[in-house]
Amino acid sequence: MKVKNCITYITLFLIALFPLVSNASASQDDKPFNINDLIDGHTGDSHDFHLFDYNGHSYAMPLPIILYTDNGLVTFLSSEFHHDNEGKVVVEKDGQRFVRYKEDIYYANEDGTVAFNEQGKVTNARPLNFSITKNVFSLLLISVLLVVLFTSMARSYKKNPKAPKGMAGLLEPLVLYIRDEIAIPNIGEKYYMRYMPYLLTVFFLIWVANLFGLIPFFPFAATVTNNILFTAVLAVFTLLITLFSSNKNYWKHIFATPGVPPLLLPIMIPIEIIGIFTKPFALMVRLFANMSAGHIIILSLLSLIFIFKTVWVSPVSILFSLFISTLELLVAVLQAYVFTLLSALFIGNAVEEEHH
Repeated sequence: MKVKNCITYITLFLIALFPLVSNASASQDDKPFNINDLIDGHTGDSHDFHLFDYNGHSYAMPLPIILYTDNGLVTFLSSEFHHDNEGKVVVEKDGQRFVRYKEDIYYANEDGTVAFNEQGKVTNARPLNFSITKNVFSLLLISVLLVVLFTSMARSYKKNPKAPKGMAGLLEPLVLYIRDEIAIPNIGEKYYMRYMPYLLTVFFLIWVANLFGLIPFFPFAATVTNNILFTAVLAVFTLLITLFSSNKNYWKHIFATPGVPPLLLPIMIPIEIIGIFTKPFALMVRLFANMSAGHIIILSLLSLIFIFKTVWVSPVSILFSLFISTLELLVAVLQAYVFTLLSALFIGNAVEEEHH
C-alpha cells in the first residue's frame, strides 16, 4: 500500500467522523483569562476534540464514552454532556446518572451534584472508565499510520531488496542507525536481533507521536507523550524486558557486587535493588517532562498577549513561540533517541555475560 493511499484512507476516515460534531446550545459567560486553565486544557486529556468556536458556540467532535458500572457496560457519546466539565449536566443511562468534572466521570449524587471534601477533592464514586479519549484516539491513529508505513516498506524490500525506493529508502538509514549505533554497541552482536523489534517500535512510536502533537491547526493532533501514563507504560515494558532477559551475571552484580567488601553489601544491595526501578522511572519522567515543558512554554509565551492586554507584545510572543516550536522538532527526535538508547543500555546490562 502506498503512502498516498494511506493519507487518502485516513482523510476519508476523519471526514466520516465530522457528522458527529456537536455544538453548545448557548454561549459561555465571559470569564477572566486564566493561564492555568489554558495550559490544562491544551496539555491534558479530554473526551472530545475541540474544533473551533464560532458566534458564541463551541464546536467539537465527541468521542465514545465507555464505562463499566455497577449495572454493567454503559456507552454513549461525550456530546451528551454538552461541553460541560464542571459537573452541572447529568447524563442518565440504564437507570444511572453520571456527571463530568474536569474530564473525570463520576456517579451523580441524588440531587445531581458533585460533592467535595475539605481538601477540595471530589467524593463521588467513579465507574471504571475505558473511554476513547483524544490521547487514545491519537495513539490508535499513529499506530495505524506506522503499520501502513512499515508494511509499505516491507513490500518495497520484497520487490527491490538491493535498492528500495520511496518510503523504504527514507526509513532505511534510521533503521540501520538504530541497529548499528544503538542495538549492537549496547546489547552485543549475539543478542541484539531479538530486541530490535522493540527498539524500533519505541523509537518510531515516540518520534511520530511527538511530531503528531506539533502539527499546527490540526484539531485531531494530541501529544500522547504529554500523558505520564503513556510514558509509564513504555518504561514498564523496558523494565519487564530487562528483568525477563536478565542472566545470572546481572543478579550477581545486584546481590554480590564484584569488588565491594562484604561488610558493605547490606548497604549496596538495597541501593542496587532501588536502582532497578529508578532507571525506568527516569525514562518515564524524562520523556514526559521534556515534551510537556515545550508545550507549556509555547502556551505561556502566547498568553503574554492576553495577560498584558496589548498587541505590542505579540511580535515577541510569536517569534519566541516559533523558535520554541522549531526547537521542539529537535527535541521530538532527541527524546525518541534517548529513550531507545537507554532502553538498549539497560537491556544490554541484563544480558551481558561474565568476563573471565
